[in-house]
Amino acid sequence: MMPFEGLLAAYDFRFPESAIAQEPASPRDAARLLIYDRATKKASFDVFSRIGDHLPKGAVLVMNDTKVLPARLWVRKPTGGKAAIIYLDQARGLMKVMADRKLNPGSVLRLTPKLSFRVVRQEEKFYYLRPSFPMSRLFAVLERYGHTPIPPYIKHSPLDEAKLREKYQTVFARVRGSVAAPTASLHFTKRLLRTLKKRGIRIAFVTLHVNIGTFAPLTEDQARSGKLHEEWYVIDRKTIAELEKAKKSGCPVIAVGTTAVRTLESAADASGKLKRLTGTTDLFIREGYRFRFVDGLITNFHVPKSSLLMLVAALTGRAKLLELYRKAIRKGFKLFSFGDGMLVR
Repeated sequence: MMPFEGLLAAYDFRFPESAIAQEPASPRDAARLLIYDRATKKASFDVFSRIGDHLPKGAVLVMNDTKVLPARLWVRKPTGGKAAIIYLDQARGLMKVMADRKLNPGSVLRLTPKLSFRVVRQEEKFYYLRPSFPMSRLFAVLERYGHTPIPPYIKHSPLDEAKLREKYQTVFARVRGSVAAPTASLHFTKRLLRTLKKRGIRIAFVTLHVNIGTFAPLTEDQARSGKLHEEWYVIDRKTIAELEKAKKSGCPVIAVGTTAVRTLESAADASGKLKRLTGTTDLFIREGYRFRFVDGLITNFHVPKSSLLMLVAALTGRAKLLELYRKAIRKGFKLFSFGDGMLVR
């Protein structure tokens, strides 16, 4: 097995700081698109609004309909200092959060004079808080006081909170629960979706709630164990029927985003049947992985040394993917969450 430092170095690449997109293209589907054909090993370039020209005939696009929460809250510690907490999950009446500084168990964090959280315990990098209000009000509190937790590399975005809530959200977002957007889907407009359907491209939805682990650096333990952070997913019966029909008729299944890939591959058994329709996944896809269900991918350009980059490389090969990244950077493509797109078919 490659040493951890060697593994990370193998997935590193250089890029100018100006290549990091600070806001999305406007309109969304005006983003640029790199198309890589695995059969011919050739790359071409276009704009995202014309992606229908490059999709395989009869393709089914599988999209993640999770909805991003305004999950970051600024609270006041007993000392008077401020802390930022990010809501991740809830269990047994407690909120699971991460914080930008140390929180002391037993202390009370104030959001407003009437709303507060008591720190119950700490487990590794996570804290468990008991809110002063019923948990049934949590999403309403987040909507009222929360901020959109955009990735740390977006440092100079001109978007205010109202715009972020609109732009850092897919046009089909439906199920609340993510702290990050499934960014490959940010390029789709309602008009583009209608156009694709008219061309015979079918669209199906799964739900995977993206958690903060998507931004976290890859660890040596993860590389050794072959397991990533856990994320919850579900596939409904309507989607199952659509995808089973596609597979029987030989229509390619194109996952829109790495979250859709992880969902489908986690649900599929060794024979390629979707069996595990709900649960958590810690699947780590990298070179050498044999895909059970997914035939292609629409994705963004990911940060160096990341598990997301490794997932795409499992489809293209590492050397080819880095070559494609170099070409895109030379052509002025924008990178990362608000950046341009790629189709691997």
